[in-house]
Amino acid sequence: MTRKYFGTDGIRGRVGDSPVTPDFMLKLGWATGKVFAGSDGSKPTVVIGKDTRVSGYMLESALQAGLVAAGANVKLLGPLPTPGIALLTRTQKAEAGIVISASHNPYFDNGIKFFNDKGSKLSDDLELQIEAMIDSPMATVDSEQLGKASRIVDAAGRYIEYCKATFPESLSLKGLKLVIDCAHGATYHVAPAVFDELGAEIVVIGATPDGYNINDGVGSTEPEALQARVVAEGADLGIAFDGDGDRLQMVNAQGELLTGDDVLYILAMHRVANGDSDAGVVGTLMTNMGLELALEAGGLRLARAKVGDRYVKELMNAEGWSLGGESSGHIICGEVSTTGDGVIAALQVLAAVMASGRSIADLASGFTPLPQVLVNVRIGKDFNMAAHSSIKNACDRVEAALEGRGRLLLRASGTEPVIRVMVEGDESVEIDRLAHEVADAIKQAA
Repeated sequence: MTRKYFGTDGIRGRVGDSPVTPDFMLKLGWATGKVFAGSDGSKPTVVIGKDTRVSGYMLESALQAGLVAAGANVKLLGPLPTPGIALLTRTQKAEAGIVISASHNPYFDNGIKFFNDKGSKLSDDLELQIEAMIDSPMATVDSEQLGKASRIVDAAGRYIEYCKATFPESLSLKGLKLVIDCAHGATYHVAPAVFDELGAEIVVIGATPDGYNINDGVGSTEPEALQARVVAEGADLGIAFDGDGDRLQMVNAQGELLTGDDVLYILAMHRVANGDSDAGVVGTLMTNMGLELALEAGGLRLARAKVGDRYVKELMNAEGWSLGGESSGHIICGEVSTTGDGVIAALQVLAAVMASGRSIADLASGFTPLPQVLVNVRIGKDFNMAAHSSIKNACDRVEAALEGRGRLLLRASGTEPVIRVMVEGDESVEIDRLAHEVADAIKQAA
């Protein structure tokens, strides 16, 4: 079935435009409460957390009202990284968790993501049940059946302690100088505490949110400020999080950017060196082919999932593997986290650095990415690529030019109205020209 409201990762859009409006969020909260109510009529518990966008207050209040009207109890977490909300959903024995965030998007966007009682993203079936309930008439339960709302005042502290507990007790970060970029987002009060309390010398940027500056010139999608600061401070490495803290980018001492593929390689090889029995790593369709080759050289297989950390996690479960992630920096360390977690992924990389005595650049040196070009093309809401033969003809020409020396991938974003055109190939392929040939065909058709 086609989903009406949910995209790749929940519901997202510009605040004030449907569906990111107070009236829709009221109905969404009510529908969620109804779907997660017990078959015996028992009240479900739903936790709600958010990032630092000014619109979070409005959406939180609307969701809370809808949930209470459906007879659900609500526990408010305040600003907290997405993986922290997943954690508290589990530890509070809640039936569901709600994240109010638009991740790496600008402040004027916002959205909703859900977790189930295990701290994992909702199944397609549950999303469809919520969508069906949204389209049903809303009725408030009798007063004696209304839910109640309460606040967990130490939510951030609980997540901080959990993150620290995932770092090996025998190791310390003493002697490391780190630059931490919190994107003025949900990690602003969490990440600095974690790395400081584990012994690192830290320099913090992007940690003064005002509701409007999230992801503005900082964070994992704009790492230039971090790269410059690492070099200026003479730091050992830098870590940038996105607005909701479920992904990261890392920078080595030379100010060079490491992608999520680099992080996956470092973690995979560290596990191999320590006798990990996993046979492989889960990536996505966007994972660089160079990582696949590097992992094969290390005796590991790469399995590709659809883009989206929920699909990465599903394939990890199917393969029985504990490590997976995306090039964008969503890294799932399955033995300690149920979803992408930037802070925990960074700690796992730092554990590899401290245990091996090697720099992050040295640890990543066995992976050489194939050149890759990504071009984003903005489209209209109802644009259908399949209806335009000119796009297919451009793709056919590009694939013929690649001649098995690379890959062409077209993917519609699940979070914004763009088509992502990716071309990857060895040094002999003019990947930039080929990518723009397809992108231009899409622009003309759109």
